[in-house]
Parts: sequence; C-alpha cells; structure tokens
Amino acid sequence: MTDTTTTTEPQTPPTKRQRQAASIAESASQRIGWMLLKILLLAVVDAVALYAAFVLFTHQEWLVLALVVAVAVLVNYIYFSRKRVAAKYLTPGIIFLILFQVFTLLYTGYIGFTNYGTGHNGSKDQAVSALMASAQERVEDSPTFPVTVVEQFGTLGLLVTDPDGDVSVGTNEQPLQEVDGAEMDGDRAVSVDGWESLTFAQVLARSSEVEKLSVDFSDDPNDGAIRTPDGQSGFLYVSTLEYDEAAGTMTDARSGTVYSDNGTGAFTAEDGEQLLPGWQITVGFDNFVRAVTDSSIRGPLISVTLWTFAFALISVATTFFLGLLLAIVFNNTRMRFRNGYRILLILPYAFPAFLSALVWAGMMNESFGFLNQVVFGGASIPWLTDPVLAKVSVLIVNLWLGFPYMFLVCMGALQGIPEEVNEAGVMDGANPWQIFRQIKLPLLLVTVAPLLISSFAFNFNNFNLIYMLTGGGPRFTDVSIPVGHTDILISMVYKVAFTGQTRDYGLASAFTILIFVVVAAISIISFRKTKALEELN
Repeated sequence: MTDTTTTTEPQTPPTKRQRQAASIAESASQRIGWMLLKILLLAVVDAVALYAAFVLFTHQEWLVLALVVAVAVLVNYIYFSRKRVAAKYLTPGIIFLILFQVFTLLYTGYIGFTNYGTGHNGSKDQAVSALMASAQERVEDSPTFPVTVVEQFGTLGLLVTDPDGDVSVGTNEQPLQEVDGAEMDGDRAVSVDGWESLTFAQVLARSSEVEKLSVDFSDDPNDGAIRTPDGQSGFLYVSTLEYDEAAGTMTDARSGTVYSDNGTGAFTAEDGEQLLPGWQITVGFDNFVRAVTDSSIRGPLISVTLWTFAFALISVATTFFLGLLLAIVFNNTRMRFRNGYRILLILPYAFPAFLSALVWAGMMNESFGFLNQVVFGGASIPWLTDPVLAKVSVLIVNLWLGFPYMFLVCMGALQGIPEEVNEAGVMDGANPWQIFRQIKLPLLLVTVAPLLISSFAFNFNNFNLIYMLTGGGPRFTDVSIPVGHTDILISMVYKVAFTGQTRDYGLASAFTILIFVVVAAISIISFRKTKALEELN
C-alpha cells in the first residue's frame, strides 16, 4: 500500500505591514458603517423637518417655520462637522429640553395673558369665517355649479366649474382660485394638477366631511360660499350676517343688530350680547385679577389653596414620621426576619400609585366597599362623599402610598450614621431618646431635608391621587367652576381648563403660573433654611 498522507506546510505569520493594512481596513469599514448610520438618522430628522416646514408654510406660520429650518440646518452642520464633538452629545438633550420644558413653560405663561378658551380659540379671520358659515342660507336662484371633490395632503377641496366655463379650486380655509389646465368631462372639470380627485365611492365614504365643505366664493366673505350636498352639484350660499372689515362690525341682516369689535375678542352688541366664536387676544393681567377678585372664583380658590397647603404638609409629616418609626424599628439588628418585613413594607410603593388609588376608591365605596361591608359590618360610612371624611380618606390613602418611600430613605440614612456616634453618646451618659433627638435626628435631616422639600412639592401637585380617589368631590354647590372639597390647586386647574361646558385655558394658565411661583418660593426658602443643617457634617 502506498502512503497517501499529506503534510501541510506551516503558514507564515502576517508581517507588520499586513497587520497595519488589516487594521486600517477594519477601521475604515467601521467609520463607513457609522457614517451610513449617521446619514440615515439625519435623513429621518430632515424628513420630519421638511414635512413640518411644508405644513407650517401652508398655514403661514412664518416664525415657527424659520425656527424649524434654522434648527434643521444647525443639526446637519453639527453632525457633519468633524470638530463639534461636544455639541454632538449636547444637541439632542438641549433640543428636547427646549421643546418639552422651556417651550412648555413659556407657552403656558403666554396663554395666561390671553383669553384663550371656549369661543376664543382661533384668529379673527377664522372667527369671521365661522360666523359667516354658521349663518349661511342657500340662494334661491343660485345657478348649479358642477363640482368635483378633490384632496391635497389630507385636505378636502372643491374643483368648481362656473357657468362661463372657468375652473376654480378652493378649500374651507382658501377661497376659490382660478386654475388652468384642468381636465374636462363635458361641462365639468374632473381633475387638475396637484390635486387628487375622489371617486364616487370615496365621496360616499366621506360624505360627512363633504357636506361640511364651505368654500368661499372670493376673498370677500359677503360674496357667499359654494357648498355641495352630494359631491356632484354645488350651490351658492350667502350668510345672513354682513361683515364690514373697515368698520370692524358684523350686522345681522334679519334683525338689523350691529355687533362691533370693541376689543374683547368677540363681536358685541350694545346690550352686551356677543357673537361666538370670537378670537384670541391678549388681555394682560385680567386673568390674574379675575382669579382674586371674582367672588365666584375667589371663594373656592381660597378654600382649595388652604386645603392644598394642609394636604401637602400633613402628607409629608405623616409619611415621614411613620417611615422613620418603621426604619428605627427594622434597623435593630436583633430583630429576626427583618428582610421579609422590609419587603412587605415596600409593597405599596411597588404598585402604580394610580392603580392603588382606584383600589382604595372601590374599598371605600359607601354602598358595597370592603371597609363598610366587611371591616365595619355593613355600616354606611360616607368615606368619599362627606366633605370631612373625604379629606381624611385622601390623607389615609396618601399615607399608605407614601410611607414606604420615607421608610427606604430613612433606613438608608440611619445606616449611614457611624456607630461611633451612638457609642460616644452612651459614654457621655445620654439615654436612647436623647441620642436620637439630639444626635441622630439632626444628622438624619441633613440627608432627608431636601427630600422632604421635594416631597412637599410633589404632594402640592399630587393630581393622580385626587383624580383617581375622589375626583375632587364632593363638589361645592355655590360656585361657578366645577371644584370640590378635596380638590387641590392642580386638579382645580385641570377642571377649569378641560371640564364643563366652558373651558378657560387662559384662567387655568394663570392659576398654573401662581402655583409655580408659590412652589418655587417655598422650595427656595426651604433649601436656604436647610443649609444650616450642613454645619452638622
């Protein structure tokens, strides 16, 4: 037999130049990968910015459009530059900070100085258009205009052919404008460049939107508007209100009543009657003045403010002292099963607060709640409907939700105090109470005091608990705004802004500014006072 065994020659190790070439190639491939990822992310950002710019251009929001373009250009410059390394890390955070914090605060402050709310949501031109449209009636001898329903970027419009054969297109916001090059089907224009024509089936599917189309015949709202009941034929509708832009008046053609623009953000008659909707204007400090001078607002505002301070202070005090007491008890090394007890104590903190509040609301139900039916043997205790008991219930539930946090904080702070401090107190003849009150508690407050301040600020705006447990009730019966006995300032702001038939965003923003000032002032003063504790270190 022949030996077919083959021997492999040993491979020579790569030279230094080969290793350098491989390293350069690997580095280049990584840079290309990061470059492609960067280009992809910037493409997404630029696409969003381009869409936003187009929408803003359509609505003629020039200032915001300029800001969007400027930010997009700046972001591209930073991330395509090789030198702006620090800016590449700071830019996303700064943009989100400005967008979600600074802008929100500034816009809320701006709204507080306006009459923005129900009936005053838009501009004067929008209010005029809405008023004219709401009073439109079909002209009896109006010619029939062949129309085609068209769409552009989600906005419906009408492609109108007048009896002379001229073709125009318009939307609810843009009056009819003549267009050229429309495709005709007999005496009807059926399509035009830049617009998508809807089929008959699509018109039927969106019939409610089509019926709301009211396209102004011209720039003068007194000339009427074209409306269509079926998406095929349009008719001229003229408003019974006549608008005089030069005089700033709106006249009811039926009654002859003249409504004037007297600077209140609505057309107002001599007897004080207003035509709504109005428009948004700047009212200065009127909302702040109304908040403290209007008797229907001042009364509940004082009650709610007092309760808000009491709720925040009592909540902080009760949760802190209960948490501290439990921390002292379970910090004793001689106690068995300490870890198991600790886990049980922090369970309320582990569950979502809003869910726990809902559970407590069910247990405190007067008719079928667990407390009344099981614990108190079928009693009918109005935990959430009696003004006093409702406040007590809120404090009890907040104590249940808040003490685990204070327990954890105090436990950590106590374990951070050196044992030598306790031994020194014992050697000086101090008893356990004196050691705790004069040594441990001041050292504990050094750590806990800032957290107590933040806890006060949190409870001052603890909207979730109030909203989920009592809804702010029971409600006051003699006030004009929908607030109740357990409402705090932030829930009162929510109700002024988002509940009821009339929503006053301007007044709600004014309340928000006042809350911000109060909390900020208390926090600043408290932090300055706590500096004295730092000397204990």
